[in-house]
Amino acid sequence: MGLLEDKTALVTGGSTGIGLATAVRMAEEGAHVFITGRRKTEFDAAVEVIGSSATPVIGDIADPADLDRLYDTVRDRGRGLDVLFANASVVKFVTLEEVTEEHFDTLFGINVRGLLFTVQKALPLLNDGASVILNGSTNVDSGPEALGVYSATKAATRSFARTWANELKGRGIRVNTVTPGPTDTPGLSGLAPDPDQAAIFRGHVAGQVPLGRLGRPEEIAAAVTFLASAQSSFVTGSSLYVDGGLNQI
Repeated sequence: MGLLEDKTALVTGGSTGIGLATAVRMAEEGAHVFITGRRKTEFDAAVEVIGSSATPVIGDIADPADLDRLYDTVRDRGRGLDVLFANASVVKFVTLEEVTEEHFDTLFGINVRGLLFTVQKALPLLNDGASVILNGSTNVDSGPEALGVYSATKAATRSFARTWANELKGRGIRVNTVTPGPTDTPGLSGLAPDPDQAAIFRGHVAGQVPLGRLGRPEEIAAAVTFLASAQSSFVTGSSLYVDGGLNQI
């Protein structure tokens, strides 16, 4: 029996990186996994990797109509939701002097507004005793340059987890944050302007991690699956750091 045998899960941003690795792991642990994302090419490839345990729904969490369509699909299956991994978010380097209204609105629209309504609209479908996991960031603690708006969105994420854990405790629903350190994903490489610069950037970031390397998406997925499963039944409102010691040592 897998850790999530006969459970139903939803992973937003499930077509690449941490989201895809988590969807694969949850499917391996016995769950039926709904995934959502915006880019069809990546989406189709993800479904092939996950296999028959996946139900794909293309959409943007910042669009309420897309969220409604997603949850209509979940509802039609008739099993509710046992696990929600609210993973989808965006990041971009922009200094205080360079911040525009568009940059602010994009990041807060997806990382905060989209997150809030992803969870709120899931409430009627969440089974009692369900697990909600929000994707956080170590940047909340460290104040890195040019990531002010992004870090602020992740501070909101951490605050949401605490409040929602309190509000949903009556239904036995646990809400936690997983807090990854630098992880070797397409999103991390995409912060650099070209592949050569991306390699240099990844090496620089890895050098700051006490374990001396970037995290692997599968390692974050393992932590999310722990928070999703009964193995973490006495854990709620917490932030589980999976950062190679970056913010711990």
